[in-house]
Amino acid sequence: MRHASFAAGLGPAVVVAPHPDDEALGCGGLLALLSQAGQPAAAVLVSDGTLSHPASELFSAPARRAVRETEFRRALAILGVSGSAPLFLGLPDGRVPDAAGAPGFAEAVVRLQRFLEAHSAATVLVPWRRDPHPDHRATSQLVQAALAGMPRPPRRLEYVVWAWERASAADLPTAADGVIGFRLNIGAVVAQKQRAIRAHRSQVAPGVFTDDPGGFLLSEEMLAHFAGPYEVFFEATHESAPA
Repeated sequence: MRHASFAAGLGPAVVVAPHPDDEALGCGGLLALLSQAGQPAAAVLVSDGTLSHPASELFSAPARRAVRETEFRRALAILGVSGSAPLFLGLPDGRVPDAAGAPGFAEAVVRLQRFLEAHSAATVLVPWRRDPHPDHRATSQLVQAALAGMPRPPRRLEYVVWAWERASAADLPTAADGVIGFRLNIGAVVAQKQRAIRAHRSQVAPGVFTDDPGGFLLSEEMLAHFAGPYEVFFEATHESAPA
């Protein structure tokens, strides 16, 4: 178990979230600890977040995107990540490009590189490379490509979101991945993390996108994984590319 003082040694950090809420769920505690330690942090939102309630007619796709980006900003502010404007890549929710040659991939890589360099990132927080959601895996690939093009890439810490619920044996770390896993004690900031998760109102309770009752909401069972006093991270022990 690593403790709150761990955050102080990470330097300036950038969190890369596939969707609005992943930053709070996967590493909201660490972000809050970074703020407490006086370390600057910035955020990247990869997808446009519009697929959670695709049948809504009251909210067009641009309106859904605006709602979710507003929730993202609120959550970041709660976690203390409000010193600089987030980077919104605006890639299609559910179809984030995952390989060189895919439409939008190269442009997103360049924008990520520039953002990391502009913020002098010493650490980047990114979903676990085989987190079982296609956008999470694609986000890992985008970040890996961006880091590969940097002469002095930041440290990469990989956080867990959907692996808690959906992971198969093939999704979990193996010796071939060359990573170590650890738990971070976030007991001092659990309440802050929970407030950030609740800031994503459209994803945790009905009442925002009211005309799409079949739309996505995080279940109580899923949310329970993020209510505890620790977060789980993986870190490469050598330069290993996500598979």
